[in-house]
Amino acid sequence: MGLFDKLKKAFTKPDDYVAPLDSSEAPLSEDHSEVEVIEKNTADLDLPLDEVTEGEQEGVAADESISSTDESELEITDEPTLESDEVIEVVEPSEIQSEEAPAETVIEVEQVIPDSIAPENETVIQEKYEKGLKKTRKTFGERLNELFANFRSVDEDFFEELEEALIGADVGFEVSLKISEALRQEVKLKNAKNKAQIRNTIIEKMVALYEADGIDENNDLNLQSGLTVMLFVGVNGVGKTTSIGKLAHTFNQQGKKVLLAAADTFRAGAINQLVEWGNRADVEVVRGQEGGDPAAVVFDAIERAKAEHADILLIDTAGRLQNKVNLMKELDKINRVIQREIPDAPHETLLVLDATTGQNAIEQAKQFKEVTGLTGLVLSKLDGTAKGGIVLAIRSSLHLPVKLVGLGEGINDLEAFDPENFIIGLFKELLVAE
Repeated sequence: MGLFDKLKKAFTKPDDYVAPLDSSEAPLSEDHSEVEVIEKNTADLDLPLDEVTEGEQEGVAADESISSTDESELEITDEPTLESDEVIEVVEPSEIQSEEAPAETVIEVEQVIPDSIAPENETVIQEKYEKGLKKTRKTFGERLNELFANFRSVDEDFFEELEEALIGADVGFEVSLKISEALRQEVKLKNAKNKAQIRNTIIEKMVALYEADGIDENNDLNLQSGLTVMLFVGVNGVGKTTSIGKLAHTFNQQGKKVLLAAADTFRAGAINQLVEWGNRADVEVVRGQEGGDPAAVVFDAIERAKAEHADILLIDTAGRLQNKVNLMKELDKINRVIQREIPDAPHETLLVLDATTGQNAIEQAKQFKEVTGLTGLVLSKLDGTAKGGIVLAIRSSLHLPVKLVGLGEGINDLEAFDPENFIIGLFKELLVAE
């Protein structure tokens, strides 16, 4: 059964949602009888190629919040070295309960965390997806309603407006054009006669393209029978440290021995933030001094993980993307240290993206792909945005699997990405009876 068939099977019509179009509505033609398909030569179509989203106009504006540095501020040698006054330490969770972060450091973590977590069944996870994608679903539904309210015939103006609506929903420019062209052919083939048919066909084509782009995609984390090393990258403010803390908590609740490495020694407060998350997730944190050598922290963390027979080592790194040269040198050095100790590691290099930035997240991913080998993506803050369509654009343009998604603010709300739950959560309330 394909994803669209599963979506139709899960179709519901909630009471609290924006009222969708139903099959009793008049067809998209002036005489209320049949859809008028006006054929034109698409080669002559003047598509709005310069229409871009706010995120695209800003480029990688998220990086502007990062403290800049020039080449002289960070010297990276071939091997990890410790300064004479630098001390690598392991912070036990119990040791930092009274530790206070510097006054200028703001640590955003949940204040209420349950003592234990019951295993989640499939129904609970699916409900999380539906709740987390509610803003995206509602916004896209409103865009479709507005589109059909403004047109009574399926002409080239209709298709241009459809493309703009899809671009505005952050599904990406290329995906929008593909959907529009596929709809042209489908309207002729099926002889669609009313708004409901055309509306459902739009969703069907979106699902089909999404499914085709990810046909060979593996969304599972690459967990090993022994020690699994995961390297996390991403610019400041995307939720990288928070995602690491939540994932550490999840693994800890599964009975795994987890260790964190605070290798973001560049950003003020980054070490303290990870230490605080270690305390809340009840896992140890290997840390050094602010401004110290991140590769030295990683080396010490690996040695400790081996000695303690840890199952999982999660490594936080700096994200000063605006200085690619320094970032590339630092990540290369960290990778050399890891591979010298564990030849097949890191087993995952995960880029954390903030879903609320829409197309800006795509630009960040493209730039990080230039400086390190990514194995997957973590999409944070998916519940706080109406731009959940970015997952479709990511799959089409980046060909990188989404492995984890943030579906809420709680410590239990980082979930393994599930394509079926995503599609149902994104579209189930938007289908209408034909």
